[in-house]
Amino acid sequence: MPKFVIEREIPGAGSMSAEQLKGAAQSSNQVIRELGPNIQWEHSYVTGDKIFCIYNAPDEAMIRTHAAKAGIPANKITPVATVIGPGTAQG
Repeated sequence: MPKFVIEREIPGAGSMSAEQLKGAAQSSNQVIRELGPNIQWEHSYVTGDKIFCIYNAPDEAMIRTHAAKAGIPANKITPVATVIGPGTAQG
């Protein structure tokens, strides 16, 4: 399944409390359950005013549907071409 990086502009994201982050995750998880197994949330990186999420989905439209239903922005959606890490250097 294709992988995407979703950039969400959320002012003050890095200052959100654990309870606020929990609520956002619960909302996202609920919508994922409704949409079925064709969308999966791997994890997210919370920064100052943005959250970067890694999702697997069949297409960008599914990501946009999730964002709209969850009430969270999806300001930029970028398909991942490939994943590399330290082990890639071992060739």
